[in-house]
Amino acid sequence: MNQQVNSCNLQPVTCNLPLSSDGIIGLTAGDRAGVGPEVLAAVVKRLEADPELLSGCRWKIIGEATAVTPGHPTRATAQEAIETLEEAVAQAMKGTLAAVVTGPVCKKRLHKEGFAFPGQTEFFAARAGVENFAMLLTGGSLTVALVTAHIPLREVATSLKAEEIVRVGNLLVKFLKRRGIAQPRIAVAGLNPHAGEEGDLGHEEITTVAPAVAALIQTHPEAMMVGPVSPDTIFWRAVQGEFDAVLCMYHDQGLVPLKLHAFHEGVNVTLGLPFVRTSPDHGTAYDIAGKGIASCESYLAAVRLAAKLISKKESSQG
Repeated sequence: MNQQVNSCNLQPVTCNLPLSSDGIIGLTAGDRAGVGPEVLAAVVKRLEADPELLSGCRWKIIGEATAVTPGHPTRATAQEAIETLEEAVAQAMKGTLAAVVTGPVCKKRLHKEGFAFPGQTEFFAARAGVENFAMLLTGGSLTVALVTAHIPLREVATSLKAEEIVRVGNLLVKFLKRRGIAQPRIAVAGLNPHAGEEGDLGHEEITTVAPAVAALIQTHPEAMMVGPVSPDTIFWRAVQGEFDAVLCMYHDQGLVPLKLHAFHEGVNVTLGLPFVRTSPDHGTAYDIAGKGIASCESYLAAVRLAAKLISKKESSQG
């Protein structure tokens, strides 16, 4: 078994299961001044108590433990978070990690230390040399993929392109198939209220979204593609089981319903990478760091999904 790990003592150790190195998942704590270390420690205890949670994969912690004051981020904690990300992606690109699960970071603080990416999603894509990538979140009965992500809301309409909707839609289909859904059912959200109300409330559905949906239908005859669908009903329909996923036009269109529906089990996935990357769907929560009340369920869900995606990949290659 691994050494005991707690929120103050997260050392780089590996679960000693008799498996090949192909199934190793790297775990990071994120900004150690946040809830990441205590959440990761709780996850480690769960994994040690029940190795079957990982579907036969192993895990290792990336990054050195340092003394920090919970709830008090510093330049040092931000710099360490960046260094840990660099180490994690380096190992993944070498092939010594099959997946990376990243703890929460504060983007603003990372940017002050020279982190030149909108978020961890863009960082991993850049380091992997991948341009065809996207952000997806999944939890409970809801899965959402984002056509635009870390940009101001005022820029969404001008940034939205039919080819981008198709590109992310293709990645979404691939992800759902990897999860074992042979004939994915995907609803494409409209951008405007009531999906534009046939042009009365906006023309993006007519000029951009509908042509993209038509292209996706032609590319994926095995899938069910519908849209553009009014955003005020689409997520309820998905949660009720009518769709396997929703293709969303912008960040909060997908994240607000996802977090409302599955806050403690939501998982962030970066699509398009040569390795699996997931993360818990919550932030650093500096205000509760060190108080022992942070839930580890989202991080645990991220680890378990990473393990399942690795297993699915190995099964498809076998």
